[in-house]
Formats: sequence, structure tokens, C-alpha cells
Amino acid sequence: MKDELDGKTILITGASSGIGKEVAYLLANTTVHMILVARREENLNLIKEEIEKSSAQVTVFSADLRSEKEVSDLLAFLHELPEGLDVFISNAGISINRPIAESLDRYHDFTRTMAINYFAPVQLLLSLIPLLAKKNGHIVNISTINALLLPVPYWAAYQASKTAFDTWFRSAEPELKINNISTTSIYLPLVRTPMIEPTVAYRKAPAMSPVHVAEIIGGALYSKRKVYKPWWLIFGQWASVAFRAPLSFVIPRLLRVKERERGNV
Repeated sequence: MKDELDGKTILITGASSGIGKEVAYLLANTTVHMILVARREENLNLIKEEIEKSSAQVTVFSADLRSEKEVSDLLAFLHELPEGLDVFISNAGISINRPIAESLDRYHDFTRTMAINYFAPVQLLLSLIPLLAKKNGHIVNISTINALLLPVPYWAAYQASKTAFDTWFRSAEPELKINNISTTSIYLPLVRTPMIEPTVAYRKAPAMSPVHVAEIIGGALYSKRKVYKPWWLIFGQWASVAFRAPLSFVIPRLLRVKERERGNV
């Protein structure tokens, strides 16, 4: 990985915690120039201070990717980079777990998930593709296994937005390839990051370590592996197809039981 990346410029979104933060630390002992993007500038500066004790160079750019104006400011900065851009790790995301019945007056849940999970990476890439093409660049999308499985209740906002960009990215992949841009889609199960903390049921659920995920991303950066997904996902995908009809009867019944327990039915 070090041999492949030394001297390159790497953009990481969602870099102030979780997966993005661990990827930044993984690259600390290379000679890359990392551009770390997130809303929490204080966190980014702490990461920068730690990493620059090693050999990597870090530039911090505070931006809320839900804001088109702030994305435009970030793009203006990136286009001024004298060394160009070699790698874009699209990691920023937001997750919402909420029943539709509790979302009727919360249209903003859907606009904000689409803003950061779909529109932001599309806006970034539409501008960055020429920069990446010049450097035979690489785009790594941090996706979710839910984009490949039967949708489940309570996650409509999250699943729709993540699947939207996953589909966009896979659709664009052949066109990116002929422009000498490599692509990697990394499909992850639950990962122990701050994003899952609001969901009480997930606090004790089995989850991947963000350090482990960072190592998977690091491997993809030098292998140019096109897709990563857990070995067991094939069984989930098979079940999503094979049991689609039975599940359409079972899931509503399970939901009625759950809603009775919540006092909503």
C-alpha cells in the first residue's frame, strides 16, 4: 500500500470519526497528502496534529456536505491543488432509523439523507472526474450491504439514499473505466461508528471494527479491487430473492406485533 500511494493526494469525506478517521490514521506512515473533510473542524485538527507526527501531510477542510455552497467551496479548493487529485474516498454519510408513521411531519429526514448520501458525492464527482482522469485516479465508495438486499422497514430514508448513489456509481463505472479511473464499491454490514449510536438496538449488536474496515479500504487502494462484500452476503442476497414473496407476508405480521408492543396499534 505504501509503495502504491506515496506522493499521492487523497480526499476523504466524513473524516472526523469512524471509518474516515481510521483510514487517515492507516495512511499516516505514507507520504500522501490527505485532504480531510467533515463538519467538525476541531476533530479534524486533532487528527491532523497526530498524523503529522508521522510522514503524511494533512489539509483540513471543514464543510457540511448537505450544503451545495460548501461543496462548491470545497471543489474550488480542490481544483486549485497544484498536484491534482489521485484518490477520492467517499465515506461521508448519515443514517436514520425511524418508522414512516413517525416521519409524516419529518420530510427533512429524507431531504437530508439524500443531500449527504446521494447529492453530495454526485456533485463532487461531476466536478472531480476530470481531475481524477488526469492522474489515472481511483474512487472508493463506502456503501452498505442494504443496497444489495431486500429493503427492510424503518430504514426507508437511509436505504433509499444509499441505494441511489450505489446505483449511480455502478452505472457510471464503465464510463469512468474508459477514462482510466478505477472504482471500488465496499459493501459493509453494521460498523461500530458514532453513526449507529442513536439506534439503541445496535449498541450491543455484533458490528465490524472501523479499524478492520480501514484495513479493507487500504487493501483496495493498492489492489484496485472492484468490489468488496462479506463472504456471507451471497446467502443474504439469495434469501432476498428466494423468500421475497413469503417475506412480504411475514414482515407485516411481525411489524404489527412490534407496533402493538410500542403502543402504536
